[in-house]
Amino acid sequence: MRMPSQPVTFSVEQVQDLNHKLSVLRHDINNNLSLIMAASELIRHKPQMAERMMVTLLEQPPKITAAITKFSAEFEQAFGIARS
Repeated sequence: MRMPSQPVTFSVEQVQDLNHKLSVLRHDINNNLSLIMAASELIRHKPQMAERMMVTLLEQPPKITAAITKFSAEFEQAFGIARS
């Protein structure tokens, strides 16, 4: 990873945009984790629902990974960080 060689400055709008993107990321991850918790609780109380809930459980980690990857790319672009 190559970091910028000079200090990075941002406008108020750029900081607001990054903060908004971070807020969206936190919200999306919280939603995905809430679905995992809800499906897990349902399976605990109604084991017969396990097969049906497995789809929900298995869909969430890739969604979390995708959201983090997207934010990381936007963050690195904003700060001028280059991957080697």
